[in-house]
Amino acid sequence: MKQRNSLLSAALIALTSLALSSAASAAPARFMAMGTSVKAPLGHIQFCEENRTACRGKNGTPVVVKLTEQRWQELIDLNDRINRAIRPVTDEVLFGKLEYWTYPNGGAGDCEEYVLEKQRALIAAGWPRSALLITVAKDIKNAGHAVLTVRTDQGDMILDNQIEAVLPWYSTPYRYIKRQSTEHPAKWTGIADTRVATVGSVGN
Repeated sequence: MKQRNSLLSAALIALTSLALSSAASAAPARFMAMGTSVKAPLGHIQFCEENRTACRGKNGTPVVVKLTEQRWQELIDLNDRINRAIRPVTDEVLFGKLEYWTYPNGGAGDCEEYVLEKQRALIAAGWPRSALLITVAKDIKNAGHAVLTVRTDQGDMILDNQIEAVLPWYSTPYRYIKRQSTEHPAKWTGIADTRVATVGSVGN
């Protein structure tokens, strides 16, 4: 088992390093094209009402993190650790509701719980809040999905519970809809994701 984990870690590092190189060479598409202010998801509004300190106050000047080798490895390790620590369970099973955003409950949760925990852990590790943005997308089944966007000088990187690797946003099979504002954690901004291949893969 130990050998298998070592091989998996090596493969993951190689894959994510390749993705990082791709991001650096694709300058025009490294960052999501942001639109105008939009309404926050209902689940995030509910989360903010119940966790006011997590949504209070401006972020200050938006920060783009310099993605050193150490910080890149930190993203990979944290994403992997939290993905392994949380069991995928739907809100309906856990809370009796179709949609409910909260921190992981007893080591279980759906995509929003993974995202909230990753964001909380990175902030606790000293990463700037303005660079850690909850993002809503449509997945390959055209279902709603949440991931964490990390804004770096190499582009927007995605921490996800459905894909093991940390990837540039444009290398994921999702159509991005909106994400938290860089300026305030309770506000959201629309995303102009017009990539033909991605839109076609998830339907209308």
